[in-house]
Amino acid sequence: MTSPKRLGLAVVGFGWMGQAHTRSYLRLPMLFEDRAYDVDLVICSDNVESRRHAAVSAFGFREATEYWEPAVEHPDVDVVVVCAPNMLHEPLATAAAEAGKHVFCEKPVGGTPSQTARIARACRQAGIVTGVGYNYRFAPLVLYARELIATGQLGQISNYRGRFFSMYGADPMGLLSWRFLIDQAGHGATTDILSHAVDLALMLNGPISRVVGIGETFIKERPLPSGAGTHYDRGSPGDPTGEVTNEDYFAALAVFANGSHGVFESSRSIVGPQSQMAFDIFGTEGALSWNHETMNELQLFRASDPQQGYTTVRASERHPYHGAFVPGDANSIGFEDMVTIQDHEFLTAVAEGRPHSAGMEQALACVSVQAAMLKSWETGAWEDVVSLEIE
Repeated sequence: MTSPKRLGLAVVGFGWMGQAHTRSYLRLPMLFEDRAYDVDLVICSDNVESRRHAAVSAFGFREATEYWEPAVEHPDVDVVVVCAPNMLHEPLATAAAEAGKHVFCEKPVGGTPSQTARIARACRQAGIVTGVGYNYRFAPLVLYARELIATGQLGQISNYRGRFFSMYGADPMGLLSWRFLIDQAGHGATTDILSHAVDLALMLNGPISRVVGIGETFIKERPLPSGAGTHYDRGSPGDPTGEVTNEDYFAALAVFANGSHGVFESSRSIVGPQSQMAFDIFGTEGALSWNHETMNELQLFRASDPQQGYTTVRASERHPYHGAFVPGDANSIGFEDMVTIQDHEFLTAVAEGRPHSAGMEQALACVSVQAAMLKSWETGAWEDVVSLEIE
């Protein structure tokens, strides 16, 4: 057996996702014995001192730095993991690519579609392996759904419905964090959450040809943060407020290259659904539905047995990767387990020197759809999806 390849990692941005990925890296040896890589936590970068301290003392990084440049330039680093705020992704990812480091970037790769296109070009020119944080791809039952579709068990796909409803911005007292500002986050719902729904549609049902869409900002002002503040923190009535400058909501109709039709909808300010990243797919021989809120269940209908109706398929060790976490049937896994599967696949691709999906090319396809949606909102008309690839 070939010895695992040592991969030195730098994590830039040590908030929720930076910490989630690092917990994943620490778990990988316990979950995947026959892996092609070994992880070395070299350096972490964050502008919050307490996070830097935790990175070293609790998570085991060798060192931590306030600024990102030492992390990207570190000679022991092979892979840079970008988990910083959206509008910092372009300088970070581009510098890492130019330094010859492999790049994993949390979505959105860029706060705007054009930023993503420039990052994708830099990574392509550098010839590095890339990964993008479309982690919902790696839920075992989503991988099973892809298998059902690819093997023709749903027949010819006719309709696709994708959505991501989240309540994180439903409270008007939620602080005006960077996520609600176009100059810091880029676009709103289309960038932050609808991108997941579009990415899964592209993975499961193929390219999208045309779209028409509309957006809205329902909560137009929010309390100003007194310090750093996140979108989970709350202000009080009477606090000074500032203007929200990106969209809370977006919806679109779509035509896929395979002739099927689709509907997309996303909202960060809806009341009720809390993390409803979901899809419904309808074909001539069957249909299926999956919802992240009940991620260990998939609803499956087979036209060959219509009296059975929809049946619930519960995740088990028979589905991709599930057995690495828990044995047997209907023993649940969670959000960070999807992240761990994603990290395992990406690091395996890096160790083996081959492309990873989802990487920058998949992110480019996703933002090409987003750009057409945003243009349609402006023109009020159907728009063709045109690749944003820059030569």
